[in-house]
Amino acid sequence: MAGQGRFSGIIGPFRLIWLSVKSHYEAFKEALRKDGLASLAHPQKIRDAATAKLFSTYSKGFIAYEDTTCVPSLLLSAHGTILELGPGTGNQIHRYDPSLVNFIYGVEPNPHYGDDIATKLKKTDLQDKHKLLVCGIEDSDILRREGITEGSMDTILSIQVLCSVGDVQSVMREVWKLLKPGGSFVFWEHVRNKDTTSAMAQACWNPAWSALVGCCLNRNIMEDILAAGEWEDPGSIEVADDPHSCLPRIWGVLKKKA
Repeated sequence: MAGQGRFSGIIGPFRLIWLSVKSHYEAFKEALRKDGLASLAHPQKIRDAATAKLFSTYSKGFIAYEDTTCVPSLLLSAHGTILELGPGTGNQIHRYDPSLVNFIYGVEPNPHYGDDIATKLKKTDLQDKHKLLVCGIEDSDILRREGITEGSMDTILSIQVLCSVGDVQSVMREVWKLLKPGGSFVFWEHVRNKDTTSAMAQACWNPAWSALVGCCLNRNIMEDILAAGEWEDPGSIEVADDPHSCLPRIWGVLKKKA
């Protein structure tokens, strides 16, 4: 049984990679149809469209999986003025407690998720408390125009996002800077496995996974989170004991030291 578990954990990423290949092929055909060969000069646009199509198509499946994890309970700790990193299709929107929310800013560099988020917002009491910003957390001019400045956020949320940013350390420095003293960083991320065999499998899968799914399988994200600044109770981070997985998780609610 242990061998079966390891095989399943190691071969598991292939399913999502294959679905992503199909999404990229469809996005490539659509780009050629609209713009001809000129579309080849903008590969990131094709990639953004493909990634959005993939995660939009399988949004219900991702939500159902996250329902079996600690993600719903983590969201209940989000309060006040909230910045959500990379909301994507808006899978977390229904998990917020509207009575605890003053306002939510979704910071998402992929421009294709607006319709998905708007659809999910209509099913909640958050329509007047949410704004999608098509940018990254490093785009300080855009954030500043919205009043998102140093020490202005009560909560910053990151659910499987730090695996996909260009520079985790840079993003986490911005996260720490934008949080109020005593503000909460709420996260659920996947990291490099401590098990040698699974870590080797992650390294083998990572080139295809990074190119087609859009994130890195084997980052030491906990180290980058802790290095961003001074946190209260840094030892409270939970680490899943899952030696057979290519997507082992860490999670927690860290408070910026006052």
